[in-house]
Amino acid sequence: MLAAMPESAPSPLSTGGTSPRDGGDACPGTLRLHQADDGALARVRIPGGVLSADRADALLAVAGRFGDGDLHLTSRGNVQLRGLDAECGGGPAELLTAAGLLPSAAHERARNIVASPLAGLDGSPALGDRLSALDGLVCASAAAASLSGRFLFALDDGRGDVDALGADVTLIAAGDSSLLRIGAGDEVFRVPAEEGPRAALLAAEAFLRAARDSGAWRVKDLPDDVRAEVVRAVGAAAGPVVNRPRPRTAKAPQPGPVTAPDDHGGAATAISVGVPLGRLSAAQWRLLTDTARRYGDELRLTPWRGIVIPGPFGENDAAAALHTLAAAGLITGPDSPWTGVGACIGHPGCAKSLSDVRAEAGAAVGPVGRLPVYWSGCERRCGHPHGEWIDVVVTPDGHRISHVRGDRRDPSATVRDDPAALAAAVAAARA
Repeated sequence: MLAAMPESAPSPLSTGGTSPRDGGDACPGTLRLHQADDGALARVRIPGGVLSADRADALLAVAGRFGDGDLHLTSRGNVQLRGLDAECGGGPAELLTAAGLLPSAAHERARNIVASPLAGLDGSPALGDRLSALDGLVCASAAAASLSGRFLFALDDGRGDVDALGADVTLIAAGDSSLLRIGAGDEVFRVPAEEGPRAALLAAEAFLRAARDSGAWRVKDLPDDVRAEVVRAVGAAAGPVVNRPRPRTAKAPQPGPVTAPDDHGGAATAISVGVPLGRLSAAQWRLLTDTARRYGDELRLTPWRGIVIPGPFGENDAAAALHTLAAAGLITGPDSPWTGVGACIGHPGCAKSLSDVRAEAGAAVGPVGRLPVYWSGCERRCGHPHGEWIDVVVTPDGHRISHVRGDRRDPSATVRDDPAALAAAVAAARA
């Protein structure tokens, strides 16, 4: 069992230093910025997407003082600060450290943890203790400092939402146990719930040992035989094997009020909102933060570029809060034309983009489609969703529209230089 596996030693790098694999990992953080066409970019890891109102205020302060003033949500529930001045130096990191958002300089890019955003709010198991434990273990592990900025942990409350996101190591709540998944395999290992976070860390450390010779950044990059050996090695110590295929589709929380099944009083336990293209102005961010401070002092950033604000809310409070947030331009119901619409940063923010896909996505917004749609300015398709969606990619020949189902891609049309035809083709594909 796990008790026989080695404990993680406190990291000698926990107060600073350089990860041994930093040279090849270009993922940005708050200490290592990325130079984009619209200025430097910082990515702030928010484990589980969970923010207090005060920490949300600190993020806004950094964005206003050093960047473009907006907050940009990512597909991992993190925050990007864009348009940073090249002369900002260590100013952003100093403010974020003071706010508790940068607990370990050596591990800041390794703190990639997504969690079910509705956990504990709608009758599902809460994940707060496991989230805190996993983040603490990652920051205390000398080995984990070598995890790339691409490596992803997921904590699923049992509903399968973040289990479907393709994380490298996934913990799934299952009563008094946790199910540990490594990569995308159907096999999971049952471990006691309290030992789940340590099992997840040990799986990540086993990956690192196996990746030394291959140069892999993620579990899926390992050669098949090496990946199988990692699974066997962890499984030998973790416990019984359970067959549980990974869900194919990652479903975002529906925008609107969130209620628990045993709630008979009509009160909402939380509200959920979407953010058009994941970009929040300072005014929108303040409104969300003020709402959180009024009802529960917490915001949860979702991997679908949305925000959940836990309550509890009074019988009419949720409706009033959602009305105010809708007036500010946020998505508060499934009938919004922005529901399911996403895009990369595009031109002019990214030099590799062939088009201003955000403007094009806005011009093509129409009736809500059955499938989500994601616009990419180049073949890299940064931040694209998982599962099934309509993929719009700008190529030298025009906009290629495809229907994606997991690993399968069915091209349906290529539209060139005709905005009306492009909007019609996207709407038809989504339907």
